[in-house]
This record gives sequence, C-alpha cells and structure tokens, in this order.
Amino acid sequence: MTPSPKQLTVIKAAVFVLALVPLARLVWLTLTGALVEPLQFITRSTGDWTLYFLCIALAVTPLRRLAKWNWVLKLRRMLGLYAFFYALLHFMTFLWFDHFFDVAEMLKDVGKRPFILVGFIAFVLLIPLAITSTNAMVRRLGGKRWLWLHRLVYVVAPLGVLHFWWMKAAKHDLGEPMLFVGIVALLLGMRVWWARQKQTPARAGVAQQ
Repeated sequence: MTPSPKQLTVIKAAVFVLALVPLARLVWLTLTGALVEPLQFITRSTGDWTLYFLCIALAVTPLRRLAKWNWVLKLRRMLGLYAFFYALLHFMTFLWFDHFFDVAEMLKDVGKRPFILVGFIAFVLLIPLAITSTNAMVRRLGGKRWLWLHRLVYVVAPLGVLHFWWMKAAKHDLGEPMLFVGIVALLLGMRVWWARQKQTPARAGVAQQ
C-alpha cells in the first residue's frame, strides 16, 4: 500500500501532532500540580521518549524492507528530529533544574557519574545529526558524506540504552533497560545481517573472476 501525496501529508501531520502529545501531557500535569515529584517525572519522561523515538526511527528501515512500505522513509527525518527534541528537553531539565545553568558544576557532575557522561556523549552526538537534517545540508555535504555522518545514530542508540541501564541499575530495576537492549540489538542486528547478505554475492562474483 502506497499512500497518495495527499494521504502522506495527512499521515505526516498526524505523526507531528501525536509526537507532541507527551510534551503536552508533561505541561498539563506540571501546571495542574498533579506531579508529586515534577523534576524526577519530567527527567524520566523526556529520557524515555528520547529512547522511544530513537527506536521508532531505527525501525523505519526494517519496516520498509519487510513490509515494502517505501513511503515510511519520508517519516524518518521527523522521527529523528523528535528524538533530538526530547533529548534536548531531557538535557535542559538536567542543566536548568539540577544545576541552574551552572555549566561548570554540570560538567563536574558529568565527570563524576558515568551514566551521566554516557548520556551527555549521546546527546552531543545527536546535535550534528539534527543540524544536518535539512535538504540543504544534504546537498552541501553530499549524499555519501551525509549518510556516513547519520550513521552516528548507530552509536547514539546503544549509548542511550547504556545511560538508561546504568541509571536503572542503581535502583535494581532492569526490566525496561533489558527491553530496550533487546529492541536496539534486534534493529541494529538486522542491519548487520542485511549488510553481510549484500556483500556475499559481491564476494562470490569476485571469486569467480
């Protein structure tokens, strides 16, 4: 099934709006005073949604290949930008509410706690991906260099999961982290498998020459 251009526009608009629902919920719960520990809830929620959107963006290619839905590629950039958006909110919560914009104190905290350091590295690696997400940047960098740069997401996702794992390990709560490990391992493992399958015929052809 391939949607028409009009249908695709509607799908994009729906995804755009739905991706803002978690933020709207956070704002509503905060303004109504429904949260017992607002800082902890906002930090956890924005971090969770960063991982959700990273996984959804990584799932686009497998979905396209398995379901033959080439049109879903048109949603991948938006999903990736939402992953960065929630990562930015997650980082700003840490910088603002935890350290009141004291960058030096924040960097000390980053250096002291490994799980924060890993999360910080993952966030920094997301920045060039967000900056180069426009069509103009694709043209400026060239297709091949742009693709190589955006393969950083294969580093960002495991780092994000490791950040989440270490944070939850301190509370002896590894149920969710193990789920994310499985999902990211599957999504990246499928890419490795397809890459090897693609290389096998090429090697066989060279051997026959």
